[in-house]
Amino acid sequence: MDYLKCVESFVTTVTRGSFTAAAETLGITPAMVGKHVRELELRTGCQLLHRTTRRQGLTDAGQRFYQYGLQILATVRDADGLASELYENVAGLLRISAPVAWGNRVLTPILSRFLQHYPGVNAEMVLSDRKVSLIEERFQLAIRIGAINDDGSVAIPLPPYRMLLAASPDYLARHGVPGSPDELKHHHCVSFSQWRSDHRWQLEGPSGTQEIAIVPRMMVDSGEALRQAALSGLGIVQHAFITLQRDIDAGRLCRVLPEWLPPPRPMHLLRLPGRPLQPLVASFTDHLLRELKADQQ
Repeated sequence: MDYLKCVESFVTTVTRGSFTAAAETLGITPAMVGKHVRELELRTGCQLLHRTTRRQGLTDAGQRFYQYGLQILATVRDADGLASELYENVAGLLRISAPVAWGNRVLTPILSRFLQHYPGVNAEMVLSDRKVSLIEERFQLAIRIGAINDDGSVAIPLPPYRMLLAASPDYLARHGVPGSPDELKHHHCVSFSQWRSDHRWQLEGPSGTQEIAIVPRMMVDSGEALRQAALSGLGIVQHAFITLQRDIDAGRLCRVLPEWLPPPRPMHLLRLPGRPLQPLVASFTDHLLRELKADQQ
C-alpha cells in the first residue's frame, strides 16, 4: 500500500466530488481511485465515505481525516519544495585538486570564471603533482593525469594531456641534436618519477611506436621542476604542451624529435559516487567540460 497515494486519492475525491473527477485530476482510472480509498479505510479501520449508486458523502470520520489529509499533503509539498531549493542552490565551498602545471594554466581561469558567475560559491584549489585521496583529504573533485585506479571513484574523461620532447638551445649546442629516438640513449634525460619507474620513454612517429630505455640524469616528482631542469640546460625532458609551449615560442626551449611524440596521457575528473549529486559539484563539472570542449574547437 502506498499511503501517500491513498491519502491523495481520498482528498482529491472529496475535493472534486467523485472518483471519476479525481481520476481525471490524478491521471489514473476511477477504479484505481476507489481501490486507494478502500485501502485507506482498511488502514484506518474507519469508513470514510458513504457510497451509493447515485452519490457519495463524508462520514464523520471521513470529515476529520479529510482535514488531516490536507495537512499531510501540504507537508509533503513543503518538504519537496525545500529539497528542490537546497539542490538547485549552487553555493558553498568547492575543494578541488589538480596537477600544478595544468592547474595554473588551465584550471585557474576556468574556476575564476565559474566563481564570477556564482557569487555564493567559494573555492579551495590545491595544486599538487601527487595523487590525492578524495575521501581522506575531503576533496569533492580532483583532476587526474594517467591511469585511474581509485576504487569507487567516478571518472569523467577529459581531453588527453598532450606531450612533447624539449631541451634548451644551450644543451643541444653542447651535446648535439638527436636525429632518431635511439639516440636518446646517449643523451642526458630528465624523467618525471610520477609516471613510469622503469625509465622507458614511449614515442609514436613515422615508423610506428618505439620504446626507448633511458638513463635519467635526474628524476623529479614536480612538473615545474622538470621544466626548470630543461631551462637550466640539464638535458632533454618529456613534458606537456601546455607547460612548455610558451618557453618554446620564446626560444628558451627547442622541440626535440618533433615528428616523434609521446602518446597523450589520459585525463579524468574524479568525484565520489553519490546521488543526488550536489548542485555545486554538478554545476562546476558541467562548466569545466563545456569550457574544455570550447578550447578544443
